[in-house]
Formats: sequence, structure tokens, C-alpha cells
Amino acid sequence: MKLLQGVGDFFAMDVGTTSVRIVQLAGDQQHGWSLQKYAYIPVDEKTLQDSSELGKKRFQDIIMTAVTQAGIRTKNIAVGMPAGKTFTTIVEAESQDPKDLAKTIKYQLDQYIPMAIDEAKADFVVLGPSPNDPGKVEVLISSTANDYAETMLEKIEGMGFNVIAMEPEPLAMARALIPPGVVDARMIVDLGERSTDLVVVFRGAPRLVRSIPGGFDLLVKTVAGALSVREDQARQFILKFGLAQDKIEGQVFRALDSTLETFSSELTKSVLFFQGKYINVRVGGIILSGFAEIIPFIAEYIEAKTDVPTMQGNPWQLVRVSPEQRNALINVSSEFAVAIGLAERSNG
Repeated sequence: MKLLQGVGDFFAMDVGTTSVRIVQLAGDQQHGWSLQKYAYIPVDEKTLQDSSELGKKRFQDIIMTAVTQAGIRTKNIAVGMPAGKTFTTIVEAESQDPKDLAKTIKYQLDQYIPMAIDEAKADFVVLGPSPNDPGKVEVLISSTANDYAETMLEKIEGMGFNVIAMEPEPLAMARALIPPGVVDARMIVDLGERSTDLVVVFRGAPRLVRSIPGGFDLLVKTVAGALSVREDQARQFILKFGLAQDKIEGQVFRALDSTLETFSSELTKSVLFFQGKYINVRVGGIILSGFAEIIPFIAEYIEAKTDVPTMQGNPWQLVRVSPEQRNALINVSSEFAVAIGLAERSNG
């Protein structure tokens, strides 16, 4: 995996649970970005999970459809890796010459990842001095199983693309969602279809990365069971009424209250864990992404439970978008955080 370096012109691809998102940006971090090309293709979940040769062919057909729809010309691609397929941690190492540090980390990698080193692809980046020991530095280490990485590479390179980077989704997401100029720490909470990713970012880098079980699908099943309605109706209720207590007699709020209280307690635990390590650093806000970005009143609920200011995120905050593009993306814009973050990588 290459976590930082870009290679000239490239586009970004995020394969989600039920859709594929593609983004190509023009510009750079210093002068600002503009949306050049994009595509959004809904996908049946079973198709993405199919490991057969036919499944591989269908996956490639979907990607080529998205690339063609977007009008992509470059063959260079950066790909997001789901948090559930990766392991990311932050460790401390003795401060030393960069070359010596790299050798030390590579030698010790098997101590930090939850799989045998010969069964994994791993990479690392030095974040900076340790908050608690000036003689040490913090190092972010990320790994994924060889089988997963090689299967994904085979699929994508089999279509003629050049994979310049495979990056864990939480890292890409953080790049897109943290507001510029923030000096305190911020926690990003991305509520996906099946799981929820948490990332605490400080000084432009992730300092805590977690993935917790349960996503929007759990909320849908909870409401469907409590209200005795079909899951598609429950989904509509959550997205339309959210946690409003004056809509449909507050039934959605009451159905979800217990689940979301447990969810909020996990956020609080993560805040306390981070602040226990970074003694003088405050988590100044929680930024919601994914389904949490569009559920009405969930920000107010989480803020009340965690006592941390909470707001909906905006992955497009640094990207100029035309009125036509904005209208085309209006119903799915919240799903692009990972793709945009991948596309905002260093392009030098």
C-alpha cells in the first residue's frame, strides 16, 4: 500500500456496500479543488460479494460502466479499502534517523499487526513526536490481508488500470471531512450500511481509528421490528423523520433511543481514550458522515449524549461544484467522503 504518494493524474474509486463512487478532481490543496469527473452506480450487494469468475466479470463490468459514464481517460487509480478489511493502529517508536526508523518499523511490523507478516501487506507513516515522550515518535501502521489486496488488484489491473494507492477508507474520509484551520482534535463518525467507522484526527493526521459493529442496517431492522413495518418503509421513516419527536408520534425516536444511546456511549469512550493519551488536547467536535450526515436530528441527539458539539460533515467543503453537478448529486452527495478524500491525496 502507498499511503501518501500520488503519481500525476489519477482518479479515485470507492466501492461501498451498495454502490460504486468515482471522482476525479482538478487543482490541488493549495489552490483548491474542482470536481472534474464523477460517477455513482448503485450495485446489488450480492454482486460485490460474489467471488466466482462470473462475479469478478460482473464487478469489472460495473467499474467500466462507471468509468465510461464519468468520462475518465487516465489509467491511474487510487482505491479505498473498507475498514473491515484493514487494520490501522498508532504506535510509538524511538526517535532516530528516518532510514534507521524505517528499518526498525519494518523489522517489528509483526508485533503490531494481527496477522502473520507474510500473509499481509503493510505500510506505515511517521506522524510526529509522541505527546508523552519527546524521545519517541508516533507511527501510523496500516495492514490488510494479502488475499484481499491481491484479489482487488487482480480485478482492477485486469481492466488495464494502474493502481497507484490502496488506502484505508477512514484515512481518506478524514482528509475530506476535517474543516480547514482546525487546531483541536475532531472525531469523525461514519455510519455505513453494516458498520460504523470512528476516526479522531489531530494536527492533520488520524490518531485513533476504530470500527464498531452495527450500521444503518441495524437501525432499519430495529425500527421495522418495533413499528411492525417492512424494512423499506422503516428506511424511509428514518431518513424522512429521523429522531423528531413530533413526527408520527415520535415512534422512530422511541424505537432507536436504546440503540443510539449505546452507540453514543461508544463515542464517549473513544473521546475519553483519546484525551487520556493526549492530555492537553480537547476533542472539539464530532463530525457526522454517511447515513449519520442525513438522518434528521441525530446530530442534536449525539451532542446531548456525549456533551461534544456535533455537526453534519461536508465532504465537498474544499471542492468547487457547478450547479449542474450539484443538482445531479443532490440525493447521494453524502456518500462521497471516501472518494473525495482519495482524490484529494497529494498529487505530486
